[in-house]
Amino acid sequence: MIGLVDCNSFYVSCERVFQPRLRRLPVGVMSNNDGCVIALSNELKATGITMGTPAFEIQHLARQGRIHLLSSNYELYGDMSQRVQSVLEEFSPGVEPYSIDEMFVRFGGFTSDQMLEHARQLHDRVRQYTGIPVCVGVAPTRTLAKFANRAAKKIPAYRGVCVLQADSAETKALLQRFELGDLWGVGRRLVERLAIIGIRTGWDLAQADPKRIRQQFSVTLERTALELRGISCIEMNDFHEPRQRIMTSRSFGKLTDNVGEIREAMRQHGQRGAEKLRSQGSLARAVLVFLKTNPFRQDLPQYTPSAVLELPRPTDDSREILHAAGQALQRIYRKGYLFQKGGVMLLDLVDASRQQLSLLDTPQSDTDRQRSAKLMNVIDDLNRTMGRGTVKLGTPSPGAAWHLRCANLTQRYTTRWGELPVAKSQ
Repeated sequence: MIGLVDCNSFYVSCERVFQPRLRRLPVGVMSNNDGCVIALSNELKATGITMGTPAFEIQHLARQGRIHLLSSNYELYGDMSQRVQSVLEEFSPGVEPYSIDEMFVRFGGFTSDQMLEHARQLHDRVRQYTGIPVCVGVAPTRTLAKFANRAAKKIPAYRGVCVLQADSAETKALLQRFELGDLWGVGRRLVERLAIIGIRTGWDLAQADPKRIRQQFSVTLERTALELRGISCIEMNDFHEPRQRIMTSRSFGKLTDNVGEIREAMRQHGQRGAEKLRSQGSLARAVLVFLKTNPFRQDLPQYTPSAVLELPRPTDDSREILHAAGQALQRIYRKGYLFQKGGVMLLDLVDASRQQLSLLDTPQSDTDRQRSAKLMNVIDDLNRTMGRGTVKLGTPSPGAAWHLRCANLTQRYTTRWGELPVAKSQ
């Protein structure tokens, strides 16, 4: 059996753990630069505000105290996600994060009654140890586990835990009850195409001929149909294949034409991309740098340049990547433009353990690679244990235009000594 544990309103729940005053209040978390709402409490949803609502449209409600808007605190959310995972690992050695707030958990050796009790214990323990409310869905396949999780979230009678068997009457009734779009990987356009051939519910899809589904749609949808029958077709490793390219970008806090500030932003993006590169055991052969002006400001001149530089050798060394990114930026930067966004993309990735060396490589080249690997490992270890940004190449200027707008940022309670919660006596 496979479980999917999904943290409810995760970003909001993380904030509420350390700010109990926000419980039962309408709370939203905004995207980078406080642009739009990306996480909502149930109370905020009840007001009619939806995901993606621009923050400026509802700021008057925040000023009136009718809603509460917070800036994204990703350092806090990432640490809380790790804490949830640690609790899950007490229940199963097979824990696979699917996203920051969703994790697959492999179970084995339980009867149906034992599985339900075990899932309830897991549900309660995560809340007790971390303060994060979760829903748990358990089933023979990942697609059914996702579906069971949705049922646990939408149907109060389940009390946050739903265990389904592939061939049970309960599973059939739920698949007939829920909309086809509630299934994992079935989008709106696919729903419309399936309706044309008479498939309108999850049960219809489960009963459809898999070969016909593959011929008319895709092998991915065929796997979904088989998984709804209880036939496992998706391996946990499928979710963690190394990425073929790594993009790190972000909108600037305000428009800027200052090349020094833009260079600092590209340096931060390049370092973060190199960290991701090393974490998945890859090397990059090329670096792409791009800039964008604001397309909605037609009163300003528009310019969206990009440049790709091939690296002398495949590398994961931050220094080499930043050098190439700096050269690419120098090629594309033009005075007279106010830039809104920039980013760095690492291209043509190869497995670090299978790189092909040049015929011109010398013993000194091998020594240089070993020194580079040791230095990068030390930097990564320090940043991992002492907090991201503890060691970085170049010091960013305080107050630079590229820094994010975070007017409502809360404390990073769990990862910064200077931001620990303070208990005050009455």
